Amino acid sequence: QVQLVESGGGLVQAGGSLRLSCAASGRTFSSLIMGWFRQAPGKEREFLAAAWSSGSTSYADSVKGRFTISRDNAKNTMYLQMNSLKPEDTAVYYCAAKVLVTSNWTYWGQGTQVTVSS
Repeated sequence: QVQLVESGGGLVQAGGSLRLSCAASGRTFSSLIMGWFRQAPGKEREFLAAAWSSGSTSYADSVKGRFTISRDNAKNTMYLQMNSLKPEDTAVYYCAAKVLVTSNWTYWGQGTQVTVSS
C-alpha cells in the first residue's frame, strides 16, 4: 500500500509562486509513476502533470510553461513548482501514483488547498 502526503499549499497573491511537495511511502518510489491533479469547487478533478522515474514528464496545456513537476527518488518526494499563479488556479491539489502506464491512478493523497487571491 502506498501512502501519499501533500504539503506546501496556502494563500498566495496572483502572480506569486508556491511549491507543493508529495512524500511517498510503502513502495519503492522509483517504481511509481507520479502525478498532480487539482479540483476546484464545482468542477471535476483535472490532471496537471506526471513524472516518470526516468525523468520524463508530461503536462496539461492549462499549466504548461507555468508549473514544473519534479521528483527526487532519493527522498521519495515529488514536487510541483507553480509560478505566475492566477485566481483560477485556486483548488485542492492532489498527488497521485500508479505502477503501470496503462492503469488508472491508484493511490491518492489527502489534498492540499491552494488559494490565489486577485
